[in-house]
Amino acid sequence: QVRLVESGGGLVQAGGSLRLSCAASGRTSRGNAMGWFRQAPGKEREFVLAISGSGANTVYADSVKGRFTISRDDAKNTVSLQMNSLQPEDTAVYYCAARLAVLAKSRPTDYNYWGQGTQVTVSS
Repeated sequence: QVRLVESGGGLVQAGGSLRLSCAASGRTSRGNAMGWFRQAPGKEREFVLAISGSGANTVYADSVKGRFTISRDDAKNTVSLQMNSLQPEDTAVYYCAARLAVLAKSRPTDYNYWGQGTQVTVSS
């Protein structure tokens, strides 16, 4: 079992930045691919970014390319999401996810464990 806890959400003005963190515990996520997803009210959960187990490969949603980056620190069992140039359409609950495999994937069904989410609100 892997437990994931997100932090760092909040309210920010358009054009601002936030950094989300995901702390893993239990059967840790070392060597496993990690991903970030988001879900806005009334919408389906959508993929944001993912990083491979080695950290060498990342996958991005087109909507966040050039603005968001993902990184991992296996020594601390954390995965971070740096979000720059935030826009109101980025408002959502952001979820961290872990999959029991090394390749980064973009489908929610590819992931085995999920955090409870952290709210990000971007005001215009």
